[in-house]
Amino acid sequence: MGFRLPVIRKALFAANQIAVYVGEKMKRFVIPVSFLNQPSFQDLLSKAEEEFGYDHPMGGLTIPCSEDVFLSITSCFN
Repeated sequence: MGFRLPVIRKALFAANQIAVYVGEKMKRFVIPVSFLNQPSFQDLLSKAEEEFGYDHPMGGLTIPCSEDVFLSITSCFN
C-alpha cells in the first residue's frame, strides 16, 4: 500500500486559499489566506464589510473594487 500524495497536496493547497469575487462581473479569484494579513488587503476587507458584509451566496468574499485595482494590490504580495 502507498500514500496518495497528490491528493494530500491538493487538500493542503486548497485549505490555505480563499475565494474572492471582484469587479462588476464578480470575477472569482482564489488567493492565499496569507493575503488577509496584508494592510492594503485589510483596507479592501473593511470596504467589503461596509458595503456587503461577509456573506456571499457563492461562499467567498465580495471585494468592492475593480479587477485592475485588485490585481495591482495583490501583485505586490507575490
